[in-house]
Amino acid sequence: MTDTCYVQAAKLLTVAQAKQHIRLAIQEIAERESVAIGAALGRILADDLHSAVDIPPQRNAAMDGYAFSSRQLIADQAVELQEVGTAWAGKPYQGSIGPNQCVRIFTGAVVPESADSVIAQEQIQRVGNSIHFPPGTQPFKNIRAAGSDVKQGEVLVTAPKRLSPADLGLLAAAGISSVAVKRRLKIGFFSTGDELSALGNPLRTGQIYDSNRYMLSGLLNDANHICTDLGVIADDSELLEHTLLSAAEQFDVLISSGGASVGDADFVKQALEKCGRVNFWKLAIKPGKPLAFGRIKNCWFFGLPGNPIAVLVTYRQFVKPALAQLAGNTAEMPLQLKARCESALRKSPGREEYQRGILRQTAPGEFAVKSAGPQDSHQLKVASLANCFIVLDSACAGVSAGESVTVEPFDAFLSE
Repeated sequence: MTDTCYVQAAKLLTVAQAKQHIRLAIQEIAERESVAIGAALGRILADDLHSAVDIPPQRNAAMDGYAFSSRQLIADQAVELQEVGTAWAGKPYQGSIGPNQCVRIFTGAVVPESADSVIAQEQIQRVGNSIHFPPGTQPFKNIRAAGSDVKQGEVLVTAPKRLSPADLGLLAAAGISSVAVKRRLKIGFFSTGDELSALGNPLRTGQIYDSNRYMLSGLLNDANHICTDLGVIADDSELLEHTLLSAAEQFDVLISSGGASVGDADFVKQALEKCGRVNFWKLAIKPGKPLAFGRIKNCWFFGLPGNPIAVLVTYRQFVKPALAQLAGNTAEMPLQLKARCESALRKSPGREEYQRGILRQTAPGEFAVKSAGPQDSHQLKVASLANCFIVLDSACAGVSAGESVTVEPFDAFLSE
């Protein structure tokens, strides 16, 4: 049976169309700033970075052992060399290696100029200062060449990129102490609704606690964001219009939750039309149909639905990639995997649906998923239990246990 609430779904934007509208509308910010690499994790790199040095800067040992010249080796015969010194990491051996000599060396230590090979310490026999090399010792092994990781002048990291811990390590290895990054986005968020009560206050009849702002605060936690909680705005059209106009002067992005539907007290779309421009409003998605996207002056606006699961879905599908694009990164799209569904799933054709699931890995590269519980859009407990979305396309009329489905993990790690 087709979803009767959405018999006009053909007139609604699909998820893909809405994402394309956003991608075409948003242009990245131009401003940048310089930050120390210790504070650069997760920031968006503004310029390509080149190395001023070779990494590593000199030849060094790949393991603990003994440095020697391959000229001392005799084919298929054991060789005895005398240890004449030690090369430590950070304290090179200062002498030279003569005939029938070798040097004790530790991982990362500079290889003496006259040596071209290192043998692992486990392969030798030591008697006093005599080092016995076994027959068949391989020459030219276990030495890292200067520049074997990065050559001087080579690109280290290409912009734009969200800087990872490995990037910071690479930059530090090249001696770079600060980088140019895109400035952080200024984001304001608020909830709307007379039914919302602040935490700590006793609930009156008809009231609920405002959970959406706290969920949004967590979703917006990002190194590229400066977020301001604007609280709860009452169901008052003039107050909402004033809030939007005033906030648009301060922020790059405004995000609201609630008031985006079609009820008499749902003022968000009307206020957006008066204060700015509506790019689109309704989408063929469940949950999250009443999503308003538009612009007020130079500020982008996302009016998310009031149901908490609709906030979670629409933020991850639309707002998160839009913020990444605006911040100067390439648009970040959710990872999708195939998994065997262990639950029968109910669904009516008409809208793309994001059900909450629990994903597990059954073997390397193999996954199974089951429903996390009831799928009503107000049920936060199920969302708390879930670790993925089960993505069902608009034509899907339900899933039988054992079928393959598409899932979007919330994280790169799964609990055992």
